Amino acid sequence: MISIKDVAKKTGVTVRTLRHYDHIGLLKPSGKTEGGHRLYGENELKRLQAIQFLKILRFSLQEIEELLDDNKDNWYKDLQNQLQYCLKEKEKLEHMESILRGLMNEFTMKGETDLVHVQQLIRLYEDNSDYKEQFLNERFNEKEQELLDLLPNVNRGDADTIEWISLYAQLKLHMSKGVTAVEVQSIIRRMLEKEKETFGQNPEFAEKIWDVRKSQEDSAKAGFYPVEPEVIEFIEAATNFYLKENKE
Repeated sequence: MISIKDVAKKTGVTVRTLRHYDHIGLLKPSGKTEGGHRLYGENELKRLQAIQFLKILRFSLQEIEELLDDNKDNWYKDLQNQLQYCLKEKEKLEHMESILRGLMNEFTMKGETDLVHVQQLIRLYEDNSDYKEQFLNERFNEKEQELLDLLPNVNRGDADTIEWISLYAQLKLHMSKGVTAVEVQSIIRRMLEKEKETFGQNPEFAEKIWDVRKSQEDSAKAGFYPVEPEVIEFIEAATNFYLKENKE
């Protein structure tokens, strides 16, 4: 058997915590010295390891005591419940990450964050899932729906999305120069290149996406990032000019 201080050194659990575990009956020492100091044996150390493990899994001390004192048949059910809790927490964190990435990308594209627009985005991300799925199922066939995952998503941080966001931000920066400006045409050229790189084998799909994009109502139904109508009109005009000037 070893003393409480040695247990603390060996496990990293403080003496104060071990005394608390003793007080609440979670981990009783196997004995005491003549001076009244707590002593712990192998069984107690194994129980302490189990306590530490279950604490990492976010069980409360009361739940841990019930788990350790109950028969082993209930362990699987309790661990399964805790797994479900962890999965729900993971889903919440992933959702929060998605919103935060969206807001950061929003700032990149606009150079500022409008709180009213932020609220609209959050509602879009949170409340539109069922309606969005129904709309996409009606508008796109099964094969085309697989291609939807290739679209840039403002809530992601992948390289393609980041480049699309950068192109969008640059385009807005140069819009005042007009559709024929060298800077604008260079951006449009890269946008068309990226579109071809991604959907070169499915030009009809790309056209259908653009048709949705041109409608504010349909874009909202599809869950697309809201782009101002004047920007959409500018992109279309600049694209038409580019295609006219670069006919093969």
